[in-house]
Amino acid sequence: MNRLQLELTRLYAVQTGGGLTRSMVLEVACPAEWQPLAAVSHGLQAELDLPAPAIAVNGSDGLQLWFSLAEPMLADDARAFLDLLRLRYLGELQPHRIRLLLGAPGSVPALQAGNGMWSAFVAPDLAAVMTDEPWLDLPPNPDGQASLLARLHSIQPDALRRATALLQPAAAPASASAQTQAQAQAQAQAATAAEVSDPRAFLLQVMNDRSVALALRIEAAKALLPAMTLQPPPRAGR
Repeated sequence: MNRLQLELTRLYAVQTGGGLTRSMVLEVACPAEWQPLAAVSHGLQAELDLPAPAIAVNGSDGLQLWFSLAEPMLADDARAFLDLLRLRYLGELQPHRIRLLLGAPGSVPALQAGNGMWSAFVAPDLAAVMTDEPWLDLPPNPDGQASLLARLHSIQPDALRRATALLQPAAAPASASAQTQAQAQAQAQAATAAEVSDPRAFLLQVMNDRSVALALRIEAAKALLPAMTLQPPPRAGR
């Protein structure tokens, strides 16, 4: 196993199967563009306190960030984390330009069958000038590729959990109309509670409220009837 293979194994190889991965790949393509991915890389380190990712050209139409996981995780969970990164840092890009991938050792560097070009890991200063041609015409030097990977570190599980929590969208505040409606409901409940303290007034309100079911209004009227019949009739005027 040569030096490049050792580095690829150290960063991205999975020793067990079962739908697990140790590599997450975020790609911007059609066209390739470095600036959005540079923002992701910066945010990853400055805001989320995660190690720098590897940078790659895919050999055809895009630039990539490769994230190494210290411990394998489920593929669906890895894609969910990439989607959180997409929402935080790439929200202005059209969705079809963003690819959330799971990488594998050997897919970079590699010869692309479709066009005869090479995918390769590249330094940040080269990524910025390779947006028009995100490929290599010749096979990349294995030692040079290994040197780029040797300085990288894997994301530890605790750091990944903290970053995932930071990336979760904040709960949206209640709208003004919803707040107003809640206040009105609370006031109505308070008024009803006050009226219950005067049973006769409460029953009169129910009986006269056309929004209340007719059966309930009739029951309220029945409950009021004894009190009403006990009252003396008004005296006729002279």
